[in-house]
Amino acid sequence: MAESTSDPAKSEKTSPKWRKISYRSLSAKALARRVRQAETKTTRHAKRFIVGRIDSLRAAREHVLAWFLAVGLVLAAILGQFMISGASDMQRTQVAGGTYAEGVVGDIRSLNPLYASTSAEVSLSKLLFSSLFRYDASGSLHRDLAASIEVNDTATTYTVTIRRDAVWQDSAPITADDVVYTINTIKNPEARATSSLQNNWSEVAVKKIDDYTVQFTLPAYASFAHALTFPILPSHLLQDVPASELSESGFSQSPVGSGPFIFKLAQNAQTIGGEKVIHMLANTQYYEGSPRVTRFELHAYQNLADLVKALKTDELSGASDVMGSDIDDISDSRYVKDAYPINNGVYALMNNAQGIFTDANVRKAIQAILDTAAIRESAGDGVKPLYLPFIASQVSSAKLPSAPIVDVTAAAKLLEASQWQRVDGTWTKSGQPLAFTITTTKNDQYERVANTVASQLRAAGMRVLVSVIDDTQPSSNFVSDVLQNRNYDMLVYELQIGGDPDVYAYWHSSQTGNAGYNFASYQNDTADAALISARDRTDEKLRDSKYALFAKQWLADAPAVGLYQQVFVYAHKPGAQAMDTQSEFVSPSDRYARVQDWTVTRQDVYKTP
Repeated sequence: MAESTSDPAKSEKTSPKWRKISYRSLSAKALARRVRQAETKTTRHAKRFIVGRIDSLRAAREHVLAWFLAVGLVLAAILGQFMISGASDMQRTQVAGGTYAEGVVGDIRSLNPLYASTSAEVSLSKLLFSSLFRYDASGSLHRDLAASIEVNDTATTYTVTIRRDAVWQDSAPITADDVVYTINTIKNPEARATSSLQNNWSEVAVKKIDDYTVQFTLPAYASFAHALTFPILPSHLLQDVPASELSESGFSQSPVGSGPFIFKLAQNAQTIGGEKVIHMLANTQYYEGSPRVTRFELHAYQNLADLVKALKTDELSGASDVMGSDIDDISDSRYVKDAYPINNGVYALMNNAQGIFTDANVRKAIQAILDTAAIRESAGDGVKPLYLPFIASQVSSAKLPSAPIVDVTAAAKLLEASQWQRVDGTWTKSGQPLAFTITTTKNDQYERVANTVASQLRAAGMRVLVSVIDDTQPSSNFVSDVLQNRNYDMLVYELQIGGDPDVYAYWHSSQTGNAGYNFASYQNDTADAALISARDRTDEKLRDSKYALFAKQWLADAPAVGLYQQVFVYAHKPGAQAMDTQSEFVSPSDRYARVQDWTVTRQDVYKTP
């Protein structure tokens, strides 16, 4: 086949199609038209593929946002439902653990309860030691170490059985030997136990029946069980210590007890007032159950002012030994202040053995003049009425005499019957005014009360002065110079009535000497007989009738005027829990009746289904 000699490029250029395109001419007008067509098509495509899609995206975004909003609302509803449900399953409650720091006033010289004399020492004896009986939060006598008690018909023999689950803090069992040792030590003059303990046991014999039974023999005494609230000491640790050396022994500085807390450390704190702090741990072997707080600190201050300063600086969980007026400037949001009635009475004691108060008409006139409701108002703290020589609720089955009424006219007639005359507004007799001095101890409440009593008597025509003695000073001899020597005309003073209406010590004529507690020097044969008879009676109704008879005679003779039943004020942080607000105590130290239930912190916990 012969090779072609034609040029491909030349053939392509000369092809009919190429010639058609190449030789077609474009005018300016045609070119402009073509440009406009291209522009129109480009715009159309832009609107279709770009602007249109942007609008679609905008619409899609609105749908997406609406969807997210709907989902958010659903989630919020679920979360809200969960939170509401969770909140209904939670409650704010007290929890175990922590350290309860309590403030009291008084020195701490010994941790041996046989030598407890200050408020601080008595508090420690309740925290570290146990008794056969104790007073509960209603003021009633309650078994403590005692499992049972039997009394014979004549109230001369008391047989006590000791619970078998109680142990000392060194795990040794508490037995009858401990009770016998403690009482014999109290009775031993070489041991030098506090007089308040010694006075109860001079005529009582005690013996061991078996390891867990003791028997007491004594003259007929129906309320002897109230004397069984003394602290028990461990004989296995102390029986070889001479009684004369007991107060200085190591035990008195580092004791082993059987109470709800265990002694750990005594510390002289470098804080306000330089107080002494006793550190204690929860006794996990305590027979009434281990305390809920892990530690307990007792801060003992030398005076009330230092205790109040500690409250103001939030050093304490709670504090006793305070009066309402002392902490009025502390915000209620920082400390809750509760007042609890105790079985103490504040009286205007008149010295029946000397001066104008030997005249019963003068005493009865003062009884008729004094407005005790106004006096209680001046005392503050919500103190309770008291017009009897005992707490009215202690005698429940007999009809008690009514309270004296304020009658200034009747008072004037009584004074006139004793030849007193009112001259220029003042009662006088033989040219001498009816004048006397009211004595009291340094205490804001007592001073207010004494001044209110003086003001009422002055308004009734008597000349009255007020003398305040600071019995906290080392140089003060208030007990020996004033109380024992009965060196006063009228004395505004607080008497500890106790858990039983037996007030023999304060009002029987045998107790008028220097060693007795009949500070008014009151003597009446009918009153004496009623007091003695009531002590012998085991039948409650008969016993109550004797005390009602005594009260009637006491009011008729007016050896004193009952001003009010005392309360003690306890301050505590809102997050701490101590006593129930409805509690009533025989004495302030009985606040520890259920100290194992005290707590110091609160938190939210789930409710138990």
